[in-house]
Amino acid sequence: MKTAGIILAAGRGSRMKALTSEHPKCLVELAGKPLLAWQVAALRGAGLERLLVVRGYAASCIQGPFETTENPRWEHTNMLSTLMCADGFARDVFAHGIERLVVSYSDIVYHSDHVRKLLDCPSDIAITYDTAWQALWTLRFGDPLLDAETFHQENGLLREIGGKPHSLDDIHGQYMGLLCFSPSGWDTAVRLCSSLGEAVDKTDMTSFLRLLLAQSVPVGAVPVAGKWCEADSSGDLQAYENALARGHWSHDWR
Repeated sequence: MKTAGIILAAGRGSRMKALTSEHPKCLVELAGKPLLAWQVAALRGAGLERLLVVRGYAASCIQGPFETTENPRWEHTNMLSTLMCADGFARDVFAHGIERLVVSYSDIVYHSDHVRKLLDCPSDIAITYDTAWQALWTLRFGDPLLDAETFHQENGLLREIGGKPHSLDDIHGQYMGLLCFSPSGWDTAVRLCSSLGEAVDKTDMTSFLRLLLAQSVPVGAVPVAGKWCEADSSGDLQAYENALARGHWSHDWR
Protein backbone atom coordinates (compact mmCIF):
# COMPACT_ATOMS: atom_id res chain seq x y z
CA MET A 1 0.00 0.00 0.00
CA LYS A 2 1.30 3.43 -0.99
CA THR A 3 1.08 6.03 1.77
CA ALA A 4 1.90 9.68 2.45
CA GLY A 5 1.62 12.07 5.36
CA ILE A 6 0.94 15.63 6.49
CA ILE A 7 2.25 17.28 9.67
CA LEU A 8 0.27 20.31 10.85
CA ALA A 9 2.93 22.69 12.17
CA ALA A 10 1.55 26.18 11.57
CA GLY A 11 1.02 27.29 15.19
CA ARG A 12 3.46 28.92 17.59
CA GLY A 13 2.53 27.01 20.76
CA SER A 14 2.20 30.02 23.04
CA ARG A 15 1.84 27.86 26.16
CA MET A 16 5.49 26.94 25.69
CA LYS A 17 6.23 30.63 26.41
CA ALA A 18 9.91 31.51 25.89
CA LEU A 19 10.66 28.13 24.27
CA THR A 20 8.79 29.27 21.16
CA SER A 21 9.85 32.92 21.09
CA GLU A 22 12.01 32.34 18.02
CA HIS A 23 10.88 29.06 16.49
CA PRO A 24 7.68 26.98 16.26
CA LYS A 25 6.50 24.48 18.83
CA CYS A 26 7.43 21.57 16.59
CA LEU A 27 11.12 22.48 16.98
CA VAL A 28 11.12 22.31 20.78
CA GLU A 29 13.38 19.46 21.87
CA LEU A 30 12.39 16.34 23.79
CA ALA A 31 14.83 13.51 24.56
CA GLY A 32 17.53 15.18 22.50
CA LYS A 33 15.59 15.81 19.30
CA PRO A 34 13.03 18.34 18.04
CA LEU A 35 9.46 17.06 18.15
CA LEU A 36 9.35 17.35 14.36
CA ALA A 37 12.35 15.03 13.99
CA TRP A 38 10.58 12.35 16.05
CA GLN A 39 7.45 12.71 13.91
CA VAL A 40 9.32 12.48 10.63
CA ALA A 41 11.21 9.40 11.84
CA ALA A 42 8.00 7.64 12.95
CA LEU A 43 6.18 8.40 9.71
CA ARG A 44 9.12 7.38 7.53
CA GLY A 45 9.56 4.28 9.70
CA ALA A 46 5.98 3.30 8.86
CA GLY A 47 6.80 3.50 5.16
CA LEU A 48 5.30 6.85 4.15
CA GLU A 49 6.63 7.83 0.75
CA ARG A 50 5.89 11.57 0.62
CA LEU A 51 5.63 13.92 3.54
CA LEU A 52 4.34 17.50 3.74
CA VAL A 53 4.77 19.93 6.65
CA VAL A 54 2.29 22.82 6.77
CA ARG A 55 4.19 25.81 8.17
CA GLY A 56 3.03 29.13 9.61
CA TYR A 57 4.75 30.85 12.54
CA ALA A 58 8.50 31.29 11.89
CA ALA A 59 8.08 29.19 8.75
CA SER A 60 11.66 29.58 7.56
CA CYS A 61 12.89 27.70 10.63
CA ILE A 62 11.22 24.51 9.42
CA GLN A 63 13.49 22.79 6.93
CA GLY A 64 14.16 19.12 6.37
CA PRO A 65 13.60 15.98 4.27
CA PHE A 66 10.01 16.84 3.43
CA GLU A 67 7.86 19.09 1.28
CA THR A 68 6.35 22.26 2.71
CA THR A 69 3.42 24.57 2.21
CA GLU A 70 2.16 27.54 4.20
CA ASN A 71 -0.84 28.66 6.20
CA PRO A 72 -0.35 32.42 5.78
CA ARG A 73 -3.30 33.09 8.11
CA TRP A 74 -2.02 30.90 10.93
CA GLU A 75 -2.57 33.60 13.56
CA HIS A 76 -6.29 33.82 12.75
CA THR A 77 -7.19 30.22 12.00
CA ASN A 78 -7.41 26.85 13.69
CA MET A 79 -6.01 23.44 12.83
CA LEU A 80 -8.76 22.55 10.38
CA SER A 81 -7.87 25.52 8.17
CA THR A 82 -4.23 24.45 8.35
CA LEU A 83 -5.27 20.98 7.17
CA MET A 84 -7.13 22.47 4.20
CA CYS A 85 -3.93 24.29 3.18
CA ALA A 86 -2.66 20.81 2.29
CA ASP A 87 -5.50 20.07 -0.14
CA GLY A 88 -3.31 20.53 -3.21
CA PHE A 89 -0.72 18.10 -1.85
CA ALA A 90 -3.41 15.57 -0.91
CA ARG A 91 -5.01 15.64 -4.34
CA ASP A 92 -1.62 15.28 -6.00
CA VAL A 93 -0.56 12.25 -3.97
CA PHE A 94 -3.92 10.56 -4.43
CA ALA A 95 -3.68 11.19 -8.17
CA HIS A 96 -0.33 9.39 -8.11
CA GLY A 97 -1.63 6.25 -6.46
CA ILE A 98 -1.38 7.02 -2.74
CA GLU A 99 -4.03 4.97 -0.93
CA ARG A 100 -3.80 6.34 2.60
CA LEU A 101 -2.85 9.79 3.91
CA VAL A 102 -1.79 10.12 7.56
CA VAL A 103 -2.25 13.47 9.31
CA SER A 104 -0.25 14.27 12.45
CA TYR A 105 -0.32 17.09 14.93
CA SER A 106 3.12 18.64 15.39
CA ASP A 107 3.16 18.59 19.20
CA ILE A 108 3.00 14.82 19.64
CA VAL A 109 5.59 12.04 19.48
CA TYR A 110 4.70 8.42 18.82
CA HIS A 111 6.01 5.04 17.78
CA SER A 112 5.84 4.04 14.13
CA ASP A 113 3.82 0.95 15.14
CA HIS A 114 0.89 3.27 15.84
CA VAL A 115 1.11 4.68 12.34
CA ARG A 116 1.20 1.20 10.82
CA LYS A 117 -1.83 0.15 12.85
CA LEU A 118 -3.72 3.26 11.74
CA LEU A 119 -2.89 2.56 8.11
CA ASP A 120 -4.38 -0.93 8.46
CA CYS A 121 -7.78 0.46 9.45
CA PRO A 122 -10.24 0.01 6.55
CA SER A 123 -12.32 3.11 7.39
CA ASP A 124 -12.12 6.04 4.98
CA ILE A 125 -11.46 8.32 7.97
CA ALA A 126 -9.80 6.93 11.09
CA ILE A 127 -8.05 8.07 14.26
CA THR A 128 -5.93 6.44 16.96
CA TYR A 129 -6.79 6.57 20.65
CA ASP A 130 -4.78 5.61 23.73
CA THR A 131 -6.34 3.00 26.01
CA ALA A 132 -3.54 3.57 28.56
CA TRP A 133 -4.27 7.29 28.73
CA GLN A 134 -4.78 7.43 32.51
CA ALA A 135 -1.09 7.00 33.23
CA LEU A 136 -0.17 9.86 30.91
CA TRP A 137 -2.88 12.21 32.17
CA THR A 138 -1.97 11.46 35.80
CA LEU A 139 1.65 12.32 35.05
CA ARG A 140 0.64 15.58 33.41
CA PHE A 141 -2.27 16.78 35.54
CA GLY A 142 -2.36 14.71 38.74
CA ASP A 143 -6.08 14.01 38.42
CA PRO A 144 -6.67 12.00 35.23
CA LEU A 145 -10.07 13.65 34.75
CA LEU A 146 -8.45 17.07 34.43
CA ASP A 147 -8.30 18.04 30.77
CA ALA A 148 -9.57 14.63 29.63
CA GLU A 149 -12.50 14.45 27.21
CA THR A 150 -15.24 11.91 26.67
CA PHE A 151 -14.36 9.23 24.16
CA HIS A 152 -16.67 6.37 23.26
CA GLN A 153 -16.13 3.77 20.56
CA GLU A 154 -18.14 0.74 19.57
CA ASN A 155 -16.92 -2.10 17.36
CA GLY A 156 -14.02 -0.01 16.12
CA LEU A 157 -16.06 3.07 15.26
CA LEU A 158 -16.02 6.40 17.05
CA ARG A 159 -19.33 7.20 18.76
CA GLU A 160 -18.57 10.25 20.91
CA ILE A 161 -15.64 12.60 21.48
CA GLY A 162 -14.85 15.93 23.08
CA GLY A 163 -17.39 16.22 25.88
CA LYS A 164 -16.85 16.87 29.58
CA PRO A 165 -16.49 13.53 31.41
CA HIS A 166 -18.27 12.95 34.72
CA SER A 167 -16.32 9.80 35.55
CA LEU A 168 -13.70 7.47 34.11
CA ASP A 169 -16.55 5.38 32.66
CA ASP A 170 -17.10 8.17 30.13
CA ILE A 171 -13.63 7.64 28.67
CA HIS A 172 -12.69 4.59 26.60
CA GLY A 173 -9.40 6.28 25.71
CA GLN A 174 -8.02 9.61 24.55
CA TYR A 175 -7.65 10.89 21.01
CA MET A 176 -3.96 11.42 20.20
CA GLY A 177 -3.78 13.71 17.19
CA LEU A 178 -3.17 11.06 14.50
CA LEU A 179 -5.68 10.69 11.67
CA CYS A 180 -5.83 8.81 8.39
CA PHE A 181 -7.79 9.46 5.19
CA SER A 182 -8.49 7.43 2.07
CA PRO A 183 -9.14 9.44 -1.11
CA SER A 184 -12.88 9.17 -0.45
CA GLY A 185 -12.42 10.18 3.18
CA TRP A 186 -10.41 13.22 2.15
CA ASP A 187 -13.16 14.29 -0.27
CA THR A 188 -15.68 13.97 2.57
CA ALA A 189 -13.50 16.15 4.81
CA VAL A 190 -13.08 18.82 2.14
CA ARG A 191 -16.84 18.94 1.45
CA LEU A 192 -17.58 19.36 5.15
CA CYS A 193 -15.01 22.13 5.48
CA SER A 194 -16.46 23.91 2.45
CA SER A 195 -19.92 23.73 3.98
CA LEU A 196 -18.66 25.47 7.13
CA GLY A 197 -17.75 28.65 5.27
CA GLU A 198 -15.90 31.16 7.43
CA ALA A 199 -16.59 29.04 10.53
CA VAL A 200 -13.86 26.64 9.39
CA ASP A 201 -11.30 29.14 10.70
CA LYS A 202 -12.52 28.63 14.27
CA THR A 203 -13.10 24.88 14.11
CA ASP A 204 -10.64 22.60 15.88
CA MET A 205 -10.07 18.99 14.93
CA THR A 206 -12.12 17.49 17.75
CA SER A 207 -15.08 19.66 16.74
CA PHE A 208 -14.55 18.52 13.16
CA LEU A 209 -14.76 14.89 14.28
CA ARG A 210 -17.97 15.68 16.16
CA LEU A 211 -19.40 17.23 13.00
CA LEU A 212 -18.56 14.09 11.04
CA LEU A 213 -20.40 11.98 13.61
CA ALA A 214 -23.38 14.35 13.49
CA GLN A 215 -23.57 13.71 9.74
CA SER A 216 -23.33 9.92 10.28
CA VAL A 217 -19.91 9.71 8.64
CA PRO A 218 -18.13 6.58 9.95
CA VAL A 219 -14.86 7.33 11.75
CA GLY A 220 -12.65 4.35 12.56
CA ALA A 221 -11.21 4.25 16.09
CA VAL A 222 -7.90 2.39 16.36
CA PRO A 223 -6.74 1.48 19.88
CA VAL A 224 -3.11 1.71 20.96
CA ALA A 225 -1.60 1.47 24.45
CA GLY A 226 0.97 4.08 25.44
CA LYS A 227 4.17 4.73 23.42
CA TRP A 228 3.26 8.33 22.65
CA CYS A 229 2.83 11.69 24.37
CA GLU A 230 1.68 15.25 23.75
CA ALA A 231 3.91 18.21 24.56
CA ASP A 232 1.64 21.12 25.34
CA SER A 233 3.79 23.02 27.85
CA SER A 234 7.28 23.21 29.32
CA GLY A 235 5.87 21.30 32.30
CA ASP A 236 4.96 18.42 30.00
CA LEU A 237 8.49 18.35 28.61
CA GLN A 238 10.04 18.20 32.06
CA ALA A 239 7.62 15.49 33.23
CA TYR A 240 8.49 13.37 30.20
CA GLU A 241 12.23 13.83 30.63
CA ASN A 242 11.89 12.73 34.26
CA ALA A 243 9.81 9.69 33.28
CA LEU A 244 12.34 8.67 30.63
CA ALA A 245 15.18 9.03 33.12
CA ARG A 246 13.42 6.67 35.54
CA GLY A 247 13.09 4.06 32.78
CA HIS A 248 10.39 1.51 31.85
CA TRP A 249 7.83 4.22 31.10
CA SER A 250 4.61 3.04 29.42
CA HIS A 251 4.56 6.06 27.10
CA ASP A 252 8.17 5.94 25.93
CA TRP A 253 7.72 6.24 22.15
CA ARG A 254 11.33 5.62 21.12
